[in-house]
Amino acid sequence: MEKEPQKKQKKEKFPALVAHRGYAACFPENTLLSLSEALKAGACFIEFDVQLCADHTPFVIHDRSLDRTCGIEKDLFTLSSEALKQIQACEPARFGKQFQNRGIYIPTLAEVVDLLQDWPEATAFVEIKRESLRYHGLEYTVEKVMTVIEVVLKQCCIISKSTSAIGYARSLGASSIGWVVTEWTENSRHQITELAPDVLICNYEKIPSPTTQLWPGPWIWAFYEVIHPELAAMLYAQGATLIETKDIGKMLENFGSSD
Repeated sequence: MEKEPQKKQKKEKFPALVAHRGYAACFPENTLLSLSEALKAGACFIEFDVQLCADHTPFVIHDRSLDRTCGIEKDLFTLSSEALKQIQACEPARFGKQFQNRGIYIPTLAEVVDLLQDWPEATAFVEIKRESLRYHGLEYTVEKVMTVIEVVLKQCCIISKSTSAIGYARSLGASSIGWVVTEWTENSRHQITELAPDVLICNYEKIPSPTTQLWPGPWIWAFYEVIHPELAAMLYAQGATLIETKDIGKMLENFGSSD
């Protein structure tokens, strides 16, 4: 089936928009539906999370627990890939029965890679979660992820809260890397100076004040979780290049797109 032509965001008045966990405001997060709907809506950038299950298959899911996204009290690290493929990821607490019985499951990273191949102009921020790094081993986890995304490597920016993980990803050939800033401290600032990632990603609420200078360096800044256009514009004026939002449709409607 022929996909819809991807819209291009205007860049002269607004930073690029990143669909955080896909179009998560309207669809179950990190699912193929959420990611594909974000791209169809006009997103040029998507972000998703990666964890390894019991048999070390990379899946696209944020939490180790399946409670929030699947409505069951099970641990991802104790389940095989075959077991996970049978579990619906419909976020029942947020959406009720809206997405039940529609074939929405936790996608494997390989399935998301297939989606990216259909959208060669899109860029993906691939976040390797620290829970998997700790449980399965840092180098092993990064290697598993890098192997799966090899065919779309140029479309991917590997991100993590672990500087060691993204540094290792760079040594394995990652086209770009990004560090998710956990604390706005001098120690954090010094920590990334030597590594010099391509992107720094930060919760906007961690910025001490609207007048705080963003750490200068060879990187660009991305801020999440932004759903209000006014806040996005303020962060852009402060120096943000990328804005992560779960409501990609609303943000694109407010700031426009052009073919």
